[in-house]
Amino acid sequence: MIVDHLLVGSLAALGPRAVPSGIDKRPVSGRVWLGREGFAGDAQGDLKHHGGPEKAVHHYPFEHYAGWRDEIGTAAVLEGPGAFGENLSTAGLTEADVAVGDTFRLGGALVQVSQGRRPCWKLNLRFGVPDMALRVQRSGRTGWYYRVLEEGPVAAGDALVLVDRRSPEWTLTRLWRVLYVDTLAIDQLRAMSEIAHLSEPWRQTAAKRLASRQVEDWSRRLVGEEAPQRD
Repeated sequence: MIVDHLLVGSLAALGPRAVPSGIDKRPVSGRVWLGREGFAGDAQGDLKHHGGPEKAVHHYPFEHYAGWRDEIGTAAVLEGPGAFGENLSTAGLTEADVAVGDTFRLGGALVQVSQGRRPCWKLNLRFGVPDMALRVQRSGRTGWYYRVLEEGPVAAGDALVLVDRRSPEWTLTRLWRVLYVDTLAIDQLRAMSEIAHLSEPWRQTAAKRLASRQVEDWSRRLVGEEAPQRD
């Protein structure tokens, strides 16, 4: 598997309220240092919900772009990689193939899949589609994140080489189904909560559902601050 594009982005104003965001990522050439918090020169506007060691690198499959063009029509952001704020763009690897804990050699770095992506309302602004985040969530075409086990230089054209599989049965598609489709499948939630190499927030989500037998409110994440909050 070859990394077709490596992308980074600086902070820029997004939407009518000029929200600071690093979602507008652009391809870069040459070697870029990948540290524990992500690529040098890459920025996030909301460090509470984006970035950090468990979401250091975002990977989005380029083959999903054709499906999005079919669904929402032509959009300028879909003309090339970076529409979803991804750092890595490839073809030939999707959520059905990748499992949490999968560990890859990436150039001079070593990365491990930590979780899928929970789409947020900034995608609505990015695409100019009011329910884009919800569409991404429902589709399962979310992309995923890596934690960095070993820092090192990375460049477009580097190979992404699988070196270890911790939980091959726990693909990102399976995790997506537990979170968003079969949302109160108790046995699945219990098993998910016990995956040691799954990011702590995702394990906590499973544990809270087990305790409450209720699904958390997604509206603020998907719609933004204007979303009505459920009791």
